[in-house]
Amino acid sequence: MFAANQRLIDKTKKEERFKAALSTLTVGIFLPALIIVGWLFVKGAPALSWDFLLQDPIRGMTAGGIFPTIIGTMWLVTICVLISAPLGILAAIYLSEYAPDNLSTRIIRLCILNLAGVPSIVHALFGLGAFVLFLRMGTSILAASCTLAVMNLPVIITSTLESLQAVPRSFREASWNVGASKLQTIRHIVLPNSIPGILTGMVFAVSRAAGETAAILFTGVAFYLPFLPVNVFEQCMSLSMHLFTISTQVVGVPEAYPYATALVLIMMVLIVNSISVAMRWYFRSRRKW
Repeated sequence: MFAANQRLIDKTKKEERFKAALSTLTVGIFLPALIIVGWLFVKGAPALSWDFLLQDPIRGMTAGGIFPTIIGTMWLVTICVLISAPLGILAAIYLSEYAPDNLSTRIIRLCILNLAGVPSIVHALFGLGAFVLFLRMGTSILAASCTLAVMNLPVIITSTLESLQAVPRSFREASWNVGASKLQTIRHIVLPNSIPGILTGMVFAVSRAAGETAAILFTGVAFYLPFLPVNVFEQCMSLSMHLFTISTQVVGVPEAYPYATALVLIMMVLIVNSISVAMRWYFRSRRKW
């Protein structure tokens, strides 16, 4: 009896040590991000104001605000998501629900995983050749958004595919047994239970699209524009490109401006991510398994 109690105590202590190690690791991962955001806030706070957010850059981008870059970033992210989300979700549905489990399907999945590791500058060159030149979109918001969409497709497909496959097969079989077709089962059973995982992929897609620089450098983002874009066939400014420009190419920029620009970019991404996390929590709370 004593030996059994001792083993139970030792097991509990091991679990507590393991839990403490995981907690320490989590704090170690979160702390650098918190320090970076805090440092950006301290350095960029002197420049943060409504005028900084709502005015155009002036005097060679050494003064004024970043309003055109915010609008341009919203254009790029919105068009990118509108293109990549339907294509990625439909591709994942095909691979999960319709594609046969053979060599061709496994090769396709391997290519999707490899595509996620392609450097962004390679995507930029592909976008330049495919969208700007071959499809004659020119350097435009549409060309840049299509390039970002190609970059984000592997992430959306992979996250959606894993989420679809996580739905128990018994759900599908129960739906088929009551007379539902495969399409009805996917629409009313599989997809609703996969929304949290799909939203996870969307979060990564939005974050990457908002912070990308190389992929939009050759395809649609301008160094400086004195006007706001009115359609997808015009160029735009973006926060990431503007941050790179004022940090490395422009002389006489106030020290606080790059930090404030980076902080605004991070805050935009955090706001979108927070909305997605809230939606994911809502749909996960309604899930029955």
